[in-house]
Amino acid sequence: MKFLISGGAGFIGSAVIRHIILNTEDLVLNADKLTYAGNLKSLTEISQSERYQFAHLDICDRNGLDTLFAEYQPDAVMHLAAESHVDRSISGPADFIETNIIGTYTLLEAARSYWNQLSGERKPSFRFHHISTDEVYGDLHGTDDLFTEETSYAPSSPYSASKASSDHLVRAWQRTYGLPTIVTNCSNNYGPYHFPEKLIPLVILNALEGKALPIYGKGDQIRDWLYVEDHARALYQVVTQGEIGETYNIGGHNEKRNLEVVETICDLLAELCPLAENPSAQHLDSYRDLITFVADRPGHDHRYAIDALKIERELGWVPQETFESGIRKTVEWYLSNQKWVEDVKSGAYQSWIDTNYGERN
Repeated sequence: MKFLISGGAGFIGSAVIRHIILNTEDLVLNADKLTYAGNLKSLTEISQSERYQFAHLDICDRNGLDTLFAEYQPDAVMHLAAESHVDRSISGPADFIETNIIGTYTLLEAARSYWNQLSGERKPSFRFHHISTDEVYGDLHGTDDLFTEETSYAPSSPYSASKASSDHLVRAWQRTYGLPTIVTNCSNNYGPYHFPEKLIPLVILNALEGKALPIYGKGDQIRDWLYVEDHARALYQVVTQGEIGETYNIGGHNEKRNLEVVETICDLLAELCPLAENPSAQHLDSYRDLITFVADRPGHDHRYAIDALKIERELGWVPQETFESGIRKTVEWYLSNQKWVEDVKSGAYQSWIDTNYGERN
């Protein structure tokens, strides 16, 4: 198969591309605008493959998309291009409206135009796979409730509202125009190559530098954590085996409080990078001493948890990593890839960290 993957230089997109190139005979065209979180160095491992191509493109560029579709002739689209950080959406929602809503609309229209001119077996076999988030469902207040594919949408942030909007557009294009679409909603991802504004890489890197580990509120927010390479496997199974018009929730079966996640990382670092061997942290008695509670963000959802039984039952997917195995692999990766970290931590990223967390101290 030939895949057109939007946002393939991002965290999840790059994991999907690495999975496809390393584990299948399929071909990939990566279309990415290369915003602050897009990093082609996340694809160094497969960048020389003859089955991989890259196009520097904004998904809001309709003419550019039409050219890509005409020249590449994909069998499927995997749409991962999105602004994805809740805090950034609160301080600057305009980019989220532009990319996540207008961009999805533009990509849908380009895909529909291309799909309409396909003939023979290529038309019914075409797929448009939209990758979304569990945050569109809002907050779970109970301790036993789970998000299912039938859960009503109740987004809380500009980010989740923009993703909910894009989900609705994708389903409307399937129902109104017949475009063969599939939607997946995932829980919190973590793993290698994660941009260091998100909780887990931020905590790892701050701890290594002896900096404060900022935790919103009391750190009692609960998230279901999904190792990114497990997610990549799931997405490939969905796009190749899933049913048109269906939604599949993808979760890691790993509910953890944010404070528990941070403490686990501190304890792993104490084992893998002892304080005595870390010049930036030799003055500490424990990495946990760096934990700092800061003002909570507006509209912060308390608990997310995915019911992933449908994808297990219908497609046979289950996560291979537990949180314990996945977080160890993640910490080890960051310890072994400091060059990637330094390259990705640009001045723009540092300015964002200073603005977002400096105001909450």
